[in-house]
Amino acid sequence: MPLILSVGKAVPKHKINQENVIPFVRELFLKKYPSIDRLLSVFQNGEIQSRYLSKELSWYSEDHTFEQKNQTYTEISIELSIEAIKNCLNNDEFLSSEIPYDEIDGIIFVSSTGISTPTIDAHIANILPFNPTIKRIPIWGLGCAGGASGLSRAYDFCKAHPSSNILLVAVELCSLTFQKEDLSKSNIIGTSLFADGAAAVLVIGDESQLKERTIHQSLPSIEQTHSTLMPNSLEVMGWDVRNDGLFVIFSRDIPSIVKTWLQPVVSEFLLENKLTINDLQHFIAHPGGKKVLDAYVESLDLSVEKISISLNVLKSFGNMSSCTVLFVLSEFMKIGKTNEYGLLCALGPGFSSELSLLKWVECE
Repeated sequence: MPLILSVGKAVPKHKINQENVIPFVRELFLKKYPSIDRLLSVFQNGEIQSRYLSKELSWYSEDHTFEQKNQTYTEISIELSIEAIKNCLNNDEFLSSEIPYDEIDGIIFVSSTGISTPTIDAHIANILPFNPTIKRIPIWGLGCAGGASGLSRAYDFCKAHPSSNILLVAVELCSLTFQKEDLSKSNIIGTSLFADGAAAVLVIGDESQLKERTIHQSLPSIEQTHSTLMPNSLEVMGWDVRNDGLFVIFSRDIPSIVKTWLQPVVSEFLLENKLTINDLQHFIAHPGGKKVLDAYVESLDLSVEKISISLNVLKSFGNMSSCTVLFVLSEFMKIGKTNEYGLLCALGPGFSSELSLLKWVECE
């Protein structure tokens, strides 16, 4: 089965503390939204302590056209993607030596927070010395589920081509979608949660020679993947695309949907693989928010300890949409042991779930 060999991460240089965002948002919205103080508690209750943004806070109080925001998205996405790729291919936490760019057979590029044609992966391939024959698979619009879905597509590719080495790159600049004139509760909640970042994951096939580069005794093997689309749920999560840009759709029902809908999906997937929740040593959850993580615990009867890594990533980085679960994966790759199982899980627009069953296997 395909193996996950390395993960690299990148964040913008502008780090903000959550406590500093509250007065900024209050001042920005108070005149048009006198009751804004009632909603500001979401910034404290979400347990996020710090996040990284593409620009300084003052930038977000200024007027920017959709065109200007999207140009900024393109420029910074390229920068962060390149940094994440370099960190992935030369990461001494996972690799014994740097992996040359010409060893990479394909790039799966995931994003939902900006638009670019040619896609960002084409820009990257014109800067880094990849082979001109590299296969490119850009994926747009999967939101928070994008990183998990991209991992599934890397699995599909490596199963079909066992000697292949596939690079998954996910970058999201959620802050650039901020709408300072949008007084909706969805916009306020999104502003309390979302952040910017990028991640790159190297997935290799059974016959890849790169397995010899690992410094770990075991690596996570992708045993099986599973996608589920919830019928009649298009309005749960996504973007409303308008002249002024991307306006967030964020249903208050998401935690309750997780509680009632996800458990049968997860249980059936595990049953197909002759496992139960109790057989999982690792639960690699996309931290969509504190309430979503709590819903995982309640619906799947997990110990709070099982979501501790996801919660720590949420506290330190916020919700970076698709790439957040890959930040979580990076931490689990450092602690997994031979024959342990993990479930990687993310939810996104559609409404949909993306699952990957991982098993840590010994590296001969």
